[in-house]
Amino acid sequence: MCSAEHHRGPDDSGVHVDGAAGIGMQRLSIIDVAGGHQPIYNEDRSCVIVQNGEIYNHLDVRRELERRGHRYVTRSDTETILHAYEEYGTRCVTHLRGMFAIAIWDSRRSRLFLARDRMGKKPLYYSVLGTGRDARLVFGSELKAVLAHPDVLRRLDEQALVDYVAWGYVPDPRSIYEGIFKLPPAHTLVFEAGHVTVEKYWDVSFASPAPLENERAYVDRALELLDEAVRIRLMSEVPLGAFLSGGTDSSIVVGLMARNSTTPVKTFSIGFEEKEYNELEYARAVAHHFKTEHHEEIIRPDVEHDVPALVKQFDEPFADSSMIPTYYVSRSARKHVTVALSGDGGDELFGGYMRYIDPANVRAVEKIPASIRNALLAPMAHMLPEGARGIDRLRDMLGTADEQYVRRMTRGFTSTHAMVFTDDVAKRVNTDPSHVADPFLSAREAGSDTLSRRQYLDIHTYLAGDILTKVDRASMMVSLECRAPLLDHVVAEFAATIPPEMRIRGMTTKYLLKKVAERLMPAEMIHRPKMGFSIPVTHWLRDSWQEKSRDLIIGPRTRERGIFREGYLRRVIDEHQSGKRDNSSIMWSLMMLELWFRECFD
Repeated sequence: MCSAEHHRGPDDSGVHVDGAAGIGMQRLSIIDVAGGHQPIYNEDRSCVIVQNGEIYNHLDVRRELERRGHRYVTRSDTETILHAYEEYGTRCVTHLRGMFAIAIWDSRRSRLFLARDRMGKKPLYYSVLGTGRDARLVFGSELKAVLAHPDVLRRLDEQALVDYVAWGYVPDPRSIYEGIFKLPPAHTLVFEAGHVTVEKYWDVSFASPAPLENERAYVDRALELLDEAVRIRLMSEVPLGAFLSGGTDSSIVVGLMARNSTTPVKTFSIGFEEKEYNELEYARAVAHHFKTEHHEEIIRPDVEHDVPALVKQFDEPFADSSMIPTYYVSRSARKHVTVALSGDGGDELFGGYMRYIDPANVRAVEKIPASIRNALLAPMAHMLPEGARGIDRLRDMLGTADEQYVRRMTRGFTSTHAMVFTDDVAKRVNTDPSHVADPFLSAREAGSDTLSRRQYLDIHTYLAGDILTKVDRASMMVSLECRAPLLDHVVAEFAATIPPEMRIRGMTTKYLLKKVAERLMPAEMIHRPKMGFSIPVTHWLRDSWQEKSRDLIIGPRTRERGIFREGYLRRVIDEHQSGKRDNSSIMWSLMMLELWFRECFD
């Protein structure tokens, strides 16, 4: 099981077995490189811990624990977690500021304690084998470690498969395998006497407290918190740098790193030969402004080697094509540093997506009573054939604002599943993927305004399931630790209190965060069209990847699985190749699914 995760920690390894329990660790040495070997024990060796991650406030917590009588033998942040568990029990996680997946074996209570950080930066999978007091629990940072256990079976979870096709990843707590689960972000798990107890210990709340007096006060507070979040993430005994796209988020991180560093910040950027996907000139300008030690590469993806290797690394089907540039920029950075800071989280916390702003036609239609909309527009939507011009826009006009948003996030599959899956699959599963979103959109904590509900949904689905999964697997594939200061939980708690009109003003997304950026760099570096971290999939699927995509989507091995309607698959390909529609998103999802079957399941 440890060997399966060697890439996550090639510097050191350790195992503890006492008969009732065994825990192991592959360590990427960052803090207390010489003395922080894991597992780590408490004073009487009754408790033992392994941890993947970093605790940025561990020195503050340590001072309080030492004052209470705890004795340390290392300088490691991991030892602080163990003493905090002794002092505060399972609530120890509320004292921690950082990213982590934690496992503590408490031999006094015959208890296993697992915990995952608030935003879900570090992954944690588990499976329960057997029932009653004889049950066993198997866990690991990646699925491949859990699957390495000889008693864990590889059984496809068809509901997880359906959810993947809609969302582009398998939302927690499911995994692609029956009986193996993800511990959700901000949750703890206690396994004791054969019984599993999972509890949530934190959530971001959009219920705003007393507001600050004016916009300037919000900018001042945001800058103060972001500066602190960056500063504490510069804690490292190994070389450290930053990803730099030239966008607002990564530029703020680099600017604050430069402010808190005595030496030039090492920055890393990648680009493509296709100009519309190349942001290198923007990254170069930011690097010049902050006088960084800048490194950049033009990449040419190796579809025959690198993409299958990435699919295998992810363990589950994963359809975000930006995993490819994330891997390449991580590989580039790893040549020079062991830790890299990123700008992840700015869009979800500060309102950075244009999809948060409803199109004018949708806003206009929303003013029409639902009864009239359903009487006039719904019949038209049912009459038009699937794929007809304008059908997606028509469907966006139906239902509530929340329903429209879920349709966008699931690529319209709330209404097209019946055409996608064979009858055998459809009758066994829930083919309406909105069930994933419902608990979050209805949560009272999300606040009453539409923007807050959408951000709350994204934080709990897209951010944790897609963005952070992508960054963790792609960076860990090359043994690079990636830190995201914008996702510091103190920053997140503040961002949720920003009034909606300061998150998005008119058609300006991330309005307040851009005001913060203006304190650090010239306005022309900030106010430019958003590109996103993407690759030219649409072009490649009509050119160099055309033959490969056809084999993966409608080849004999795919058809034999009996999952999808062949007619639907052929139409998706034909429409894309003819230029009638851009079906690159669903084509890529289907390709990654078939590659996953071949690399990880067959």
